[in-house]
Amino acid sequence: MQPSHEISRLIEIMARLRTPDTGCPWDLEQTHVTLKKYLIKEAYELIEAIDQEDREGMIEELGDVLLQPMMHAEYAQRRGEFDLPLIAQQQAEKLVRRHPHVFGDKVANTAEEVLANWDRVKRAEKERHS
Repeated sequence: MQPSHEISRLIEIMARLRTPDTGCPWDLEQTHVTLKKYLIKEAYELIEAIDQEDREGMIEELGDVLLQPMMHAEYAQRRGEFDLPLIAQQQAEKLVRRHPHVFGDKVANTAEEVLANWDRVKRAEKERHS
């Protein structure tokens, strides 16, 4: 299975669900604000599946959690705010920045050293944006 194909398919399905006049009335009514409660709900359901070591439940709940940013991105894209590729791009860049021991010249031999580097990079990012 090609992940990019399945992600593209999910993006297409979300777009269809939110197409005015032919989409789903419930999906069309959703906004960032109305979707907030579902993000929390789905995260808790995933935690429950993890705690129960329920593999099938984890797959289902991870899908439900994945759906949340997809819905927010589709909503935002229609409003001209941002889209899923921008979210993915910024997340990829952040992961590279915050893993200088993998993508740069820093050394981190333990999880504690990784967390210390992560916190330093995160603080520097916050200072640049404030």
